[in-house]
Amino acid sequence: MKNMRHKGYAARIEYSEEDVCFVGHIAGIRDVVGFHGESVAELRSAFEEAVDDYLETCAILGEEPQKSYFGKLMLRIPPDIHAAVATAAETRCKSINQLVAEILNQTVLDH
Repeated sequence: MKNMRHKGYAARIEYSEEDVCFVGHIAGIRDVVGFHGESVAELRSAFEEAVDDYLETCAILGEEPQKSYFGKLMLRIPPDIHAAVATAAETRCKSINQLVAEILNQTVLDH
């Protein structure tokens, strides 16, 4: 399943049985920006409008909009796994960062 995306932002979506509609928020930012819709088309439109409104509001306030992610991921893994990853990367003439980025990208594409 692919995430709903607009202008570099992704949506976190749930279904509200109580409200009988989809409810979403912009994922990965501290600001709370919500939207909702009764159909996927309404939800997509509301999401795009929410992102556009968020960016416009930030511009009006002279604030930098929060970015979803910065591209830096720090992990704690057991030393034996770290060693195995380092060896796998070296045998492929890649850095650990390159190897892990490729594996994570493939995992996301396969999902």
